[in-house]
Amino acid sequence: MLRALSTAATGMGVQAKRLDIIANNLANVNTAGFKKSRGDFEDMIYEDLRAAGTISSNQARLPAGLQVGHGAMLVGTTRIHTQGEIRNTGNPYDLAIEGRGFFQVVLPTGEIAYTRAGNFKVNAEGQVTTVDGYVVQPGITIPPDAVNVTIGSDGTVSVLQAGQTTPSEAGKIELAIFPNAAGLRAVGKNLYLPTEASGQPITGAPGENGIGTILQSYLESSNVSVVEEMIDMISSQRAYEINSKTIQSADEMLGRVANLKR
Repeated sequence: MLRALSTAATGMGVQAKRLDIIANNLANVNTAGFKKSRGDFEDMIYEDLRAAGTISSNQARLPAGLQVGHGAMLVGTTRIHTQGEIRNTGNPYDLAIEGRGFFQVVLPTGEIAYTRAGNFKVNAEGQVTTVDGYVVQPGITIPPDAVNVTIGSDGTVSVLQAGQTTPSEAGKIELAIFPNAAGLRAVGKNLYLPTEASGQPITGAPGENGIGTILQSYLESSNVSVVEEMIDMISSQRAYEINSKTIQSADEMLGRVANLKR
């Protein structure tokens, strides 16, 4: 009976963690380039009360064993890197990736981080940066007298300066892909860092070697579906309630046992 209490408690615990994941997904429903997460759960260790194939007292081989489980646990979260909705913004510094790939930005530590959020800005030095001021790599500098900026699907940045009739190339944006994008570590601010699980980044020009292309004046939205998350939330809530009922039932049964002497 005590096993039922602890087993149901693990069920409540995993549903609470699942709800935490769902809440984070819903909180970022309007975050540009955000990729939703999914909890991965496993059943816990089993106690073998009788092994399958055991010979019974009448020398018959039992076809099934007798195992009692000890509940469930959260073993990981998987980042779902499906394409989010791409919407037109009219801003020339908003870029969306159609297909695989991540923009590269340099952190204050010198480390390279990766992002799908293409809502870029231009700082006082003319450098293209994220909203947090992290410079896009390879570095792109927009001249102060630029009257028009065009970014091609292959990442080529062309600038038309005042008094000129022909645009000049200001640089080229490269993207990075990973053997296992789900293995990237999210560090906040729409940024990811590589891990042993993700593999090393493979950089290249957009549109080449399986790398996605760039859309200027478009922005990729979060891939979170509010309807799907709400359904998952209701499912998690019901599972939590059922596990709590199991604890209540086990407690009532233990109470009956305790009162047998009275």
